[in-house]
Amino acid sequence: MSYDSYDEMPGDEANPLRGLSLDELRRRTSAKWRAYPPDVLPLWVAEMDVMPAAPVARALTEAVALGDTGYATGTAYAEALDAFARKRWGWDGVAVERTATVADVMRGSVEMLKLVTGPGDAVVVNPPVYPAFFGFLEHEDRRVVEAPLGPDGRLGAAALEAAFQQATAGGRRAAYLLCNPHNPTGTVHTRAELAAVAELAGAYGVRVVADEIHAPLVLPGAEYVPYLSVPGAEDAFALLSASKAWNLAGLKAAVAVAGPAAADDLARLPGIAGHGPSHLGVIAHTAALRDGAEWLDAVLAGLDENRRLLGELLERHLPGVRYLRPEGTYLAWLDCRALGLGDDPAAVFLERGRVALSGGLPFRTGGAGHVRLNFATSPELLTEGVRRMAAALP
Repeated sequence: MSYDSYDEMPGDEANPLRGLSLDELRRRTSAKWRAYPPDVLPLWVAEMDVMPAAPVARALTEAVALGDTGYATGTAYAEALDAFARKRWGWDGVAVERTATVADVMRGSVEMLKLVTGPGDAVVVNPPVYPAFFGFLEHEDRRVVEAPLGPDGRLGAAALEAAFQQATAGGRRAAYLLCNPHNPTGTVHTRAELAAVAELAGAYGVRVVADEIHAPLVLPGAEYVPYLSVPGAEDAFALLSASKAWNLAGLKAAVAVAGPAAADDLARLPGIAGHGPSHLGVIAHTAALRDGAEWLDAVLAGLDENRRLLGELLERHLPGVRYLRPEGTYLAWLDCRALGLGDDPAAVFLERGRVALSGGLPFRTGGAGHVRLNFATSPELLTEGVRRMAAALP
């Protein structure tokens, strides 16, 4: 099958998550669709089952037609993010002169951490949390100090303060890698929670780096609060990207934003750190932020429907699963401990049910007995996924 223009590609303007059949999705060669055999239904890695937003597809098509496939340069991405943040969140904190374009949010987070910590210094994280946090920090010879989320999936001041005390013991420099909104729980931190973080960080001299890659993916009923917008966060950094919200993981680019008191630190960022972004990534992300709001709103409406549907399906077919309805992202963190499937229920669901989920163990503390399910798919495939999970039970 081939298409002469983007307008001929399959899609659903009302709900982009309904636009593609399973057969069409299986033609994709990305990780989601190639990591497992064809009989496995993949609901694991953070890729959405959508076609690109039309403005993104047009921008990429025009760039390729021009042969505009060289190196990334300029501040167009940061300018688009600034305009998006002002309109979407009422936030004017993306000052272009205090930004840097980086390869992606994770690599950019590491570069910010390297500005304010050294080898052997501690970085606090909130498990269960995105597994790459641990891998990148350990690769950079940073000590990981855990401040686990509470049973409700929220930040706990006591746990955070204990971690800050441990991280700064002996007068060492320390940082805090915050996930806002949180992956895998879908928790969207409130303004009060983030203000408490800033107060504690200031008291202990801990520098905060906020991974806010899921910021545009906050669902109805919750509000995204940029960490840099709360009092006391002036010396922090934030990493933002269009990657997750517009399904652009294969087009690498992100923006690092420094608070006013962190501008001098950002100025020390080595020039080599800016060599990672893809030029096509910058073009795609810029187009998404400038012209992709209508498409994003349609996706958010579809995700809202799917998180409700997931709750109904679990109640009907897997009532033993504890499901805290996510406030943001398109990821559901499912507590399967009551099912008696051991520490790694994802392995059981894969072997017996032929459905691929992300196992909880790599998310560290709090991950045993859990799975992460990606519900950014059609209602039909989501329904089939839960049916397969139920069929895997003894």
